[in-house]
Amino acid sequence: MGAIIAGIRQGSIAAEIGITAGDQVMEINGYPLTDLLVYRFYATESLVTLLVRKASGEQLIYEIEKDEDEDIGLEFSQELFDETRRCRNRCQFCFVDQMPGGMRSTLYVKDDDFRLSFLYGNFITLTNLQEADWDTIRRLHLSPLYISVHATDPEIRQQLMSSPEAGAIREHLQRLAGWGIAFHCQIVLCPGINDGTVLTQTIEDLGALWPQARSVAIVPVGLTRFREDLAPLETITPAKAKDLIKEIDDWQLHFLKRIDTRFVWLADEFYLLAEEPLPRFDHYEDFPQLENGVGLSAIFARDFALAMKQAPAHLSHPRQISIATSVLGEKVLRQPVKQLRRLGNLDLSVYVVPNSFFGPQITVSGLITGIDLISTLADQPLGDILLLPAVCLKDGDRFLDDYSLDEVSEILQVPVVPAAGARELVERVIEPWGNR
Repeated sequence: MGAIIAGIRQGSIAAEIGITAGDQVMEINGYPLTDLLVYRFYATESLVTLLVRKASGEQLIYEIEKDEDEDIGLEFSQELFDETRRCRNRCQFCFVDQMPGGMRSTLYVKDDDFRLSFLYGNFITLTNLQEADWDTIRRLHLSPLYISVHATDPEIRQQLMSSPEAGAIREHLQRLAGWGIAFHCQIVLCPGINDGTVLTQTIEDLGALWPQARSVAIVPVGLTRFREDLAPLETITPAKAKDLIKEIDDWQLHFLKRIDTRFVWLADEFYLLAEEPLPRFDHYEDFPQLENGVGLSAIFARDFALAMKQAPAHLSHPRQISIATSVLGEKVLRQPVKQLRRLGNLDLSVYVVPNSFFGPQITVSGLITGIDLISTLADQPLGDILLLPAVCLKDGDRFLDDYSLDEVSEILQVPVVPAAGARELVERVIEPWGNR
């Protein structure tokens, strides 16, 4: 317990009273210092008491009187000072449980930490909270949180998550709502389990908690080929996706009339799978569920149109460019690629990379691996540069299977360049060649 001080701001209160980098803050105003949230909450008060352990082991109490919101001057290098809370569930659809062995250890970590939910929008299940955690949420008013609901039917949620604690989700959400804590909700849709009447009940229950329940995102279950010892689950078919789009359209009209928001949203994957038109940019209101892939395609289309207004009609030098993308990514790129191909001096090829690593049912760009890029493109004419979605890279330059950009570039004998979004895609195509 406690936080090691990484630095002290010059001229600050902490510098004046002799607190130094390397000291460890154990408590603030009598509360154990478990994370940066606790520190920030109590450090704004006009009277702050710090229990500090010096490098010698001596413990000192500092009583600080200051203006409210005046900064004490302590700097920390991390947000959590104790261990990250781990997930205790065994969800039937958990992607981590569908990973092959032998990969980076960080890929097998399943966090379920309410503090990371508040700080970064990580989705949590609420099944591992102790009363002290609930008290922290209430006392610090950690709002909004992001919650994996999946179903409000207690038995169905327990079945999906293989956890006896999962059935209390209605009570947990009502508790948060009673404290004025807002939350965004996620439903991983598993055909035959939490769709149909179960989904109807879930949407009704969550709608009844508005405005604390701010949005609901429905995402398709992702199934890899590594499910030998896991419960059998069905994938989302195009026909199922079409039916769901109609069902959610009706719900959105209902909520627009009742609470002036569409409230419940589908991930873009459903529209792409069903070959249905994607909703327009203004459909998504304030884009409350981008991390769940809700509206990303609309943002891409908007940003692409804006970027193309700045593009030249002709590149000043002939260039041959290739784009690698996923099965669903190719559908998003169809119209943009048509427009790019109208640019003079540009020879543009698009290659769809099937996901052999995780299996053919995985069709999103974020899970393209280095080995699949290599096996798909090794004998293809890739031209001067190969562009690919930046979302398939982790830690800046590594694919999920631990191939680096440099390694893939060397094997394919072409510079492999990531593009983050539509604007960067256009920039990569036209710069610097468009201005020569």
